[in-house]
Amino acid sequence: MLSAVTSRDAYANLALAATLRERGLRGPDAALATELVYGTLRNRLCYDAVIGTCADRDVARIDPPLLEVLRLGAHQLLGMHVPPHAAVATSVDLAVDVRGRRPSGFVNAVLRRVALHDQESWIAVVAPDRSADPAGHLAVRYSHPRWIVLSFAEALGEAEDGMLPRESGQPGGLALTEAALAANQERPVVTLAAVPGRCEVAELVADGAAIARWSPFGGYLDHGDPGAISAVADGRAGVQDEASQLAALALTRAEIGGKDRAWLDMCAGPGGKARLLSGLASERGAMLAAADAHEHRAGLAAKALAGAGHARVLTADGTVPAWRPAAFDRVLADVPCSGLGSLRRRPEARWRRDAHDVESLSGLQASLLTSAVEAARPGGVVAYVTCSPHLAETIGVLEVAAAGRSDVEVLDAPELLAEVPSLSCSEPNARYAQFWPHRHGTDAIFIAMLRRVG
Repeated sequence: MLSAVTSRDAYANLALAATLRERGLRGPDAALATELVYGTLRNRLCYDAVIGTCADRDVARIDPPLLEVLRLGAHQLLGMHVPPHAAVATSVDLAVDVRGRRPSGFVNAVLRRVALHDQESWIAVVAPDRSADPAGHLAVRYSHPRWIVLSFAEALGEAEDGMLPRESGQPGGLALTEAALAANQERPVVTLAAVPGRCEVAELVADGAAIARWSPFGGYLDHGDPGAISAVADGRAGVQDEASQLAALALTRAEIGGKDRAWLDMCAGPGGKARLLSGLASERGAMLAAADAHEHRAGLAAKALAGAGHARVLTADGTVPAWRPAAFDRVLADVPCSGLGSLRRRPEARWRRDAHDVESLSGLQASLLTSAVEAARPGGVVAYVTCSPHLAETIGVLEVAAAGRSDVEVLDAPELLAEVPSLSCSEPNARYAQFWPHRHGTDAIFIAMLRRVG
């Protein structure tokens, strides 16, 4: 699995589920395999620093399959507290399988050195001093690239603490940033969403879920296969982060004057929000158009909407609309983004993105938001949603898209979700909502609500 993620850009969540089924792993065996994969991916930067120290060489010079074996061994030793003899022995056996007898001695020697200290002791050795370089220290401690640490710090109002050394003898800053990074290292609970009109939350509870804190459609599944739940299996419910559910709900709560019959999900794939919106639209007698520029993602949305009578799926690029201007009463622009808000569930994303990716995405995001505003009728509303807290993908996009426009009014998104605490961004952007894993136990999803005026 680790080799597939590293060398073939596989998505861990999709590939792991398929591999567990293929190998017939269930129960404790499946849980162990999942922890080995996700724990190793989440802690890769920290483990690489330790491995490099113990191997006396840069990890880039280590044969990739052996490096994956070493990472697995390091996670067993430092993250899972497997007895050293067991972790080292199984890693050596694995090294023999993938590269033969001779390189296995290297794996044995390195992991025996790793086993000499626990993770906290190793962090004191391999991480920069926190008082001198707080961002660098947290990057190693919580295995996030430095640029992500700084982007979180900026979004949380702690950027200056992350870039400036602390005075000698003073504790390091970035307390909020540390909390956000630490939350990304935790295994998230699976959250289910019942489709209104097709499934009740009570049915999810009867199948083992707990009622969600804020979403009226949500349920938490602490363990087990969500696909085994009948409502999920037949498409009347799905797996969907709670903040994602609430973003769809915010769009439907905003008041509009006049008709409320035509809704648009402009970037609908893979279909989670579209599925929820389809149920809400049906209850109001509205029709949902679910579009995506990519045929594969549009197909996933169509699968998610199977059985929804008030929805239509089309393959269409939102920047080159296939619909007439001002055609919709409610528009959702859940734009393609860096995915920095979902690093709990997709830990490998932190190793695939860099700051340049964010820069390249922001132009597309601004174009899609402009198109979303044009698709809304006067008096209609637009929800701009992105699964990232990076300011260039959130407030920065809104500033670009709204520049020179007099026909856009910013609504109070936190007020539309008043049951959720601590959602407001700092002034002067307090009318935007930002979810955080350390505050809300959700993905770090950003929501801006706009009304088309004129």
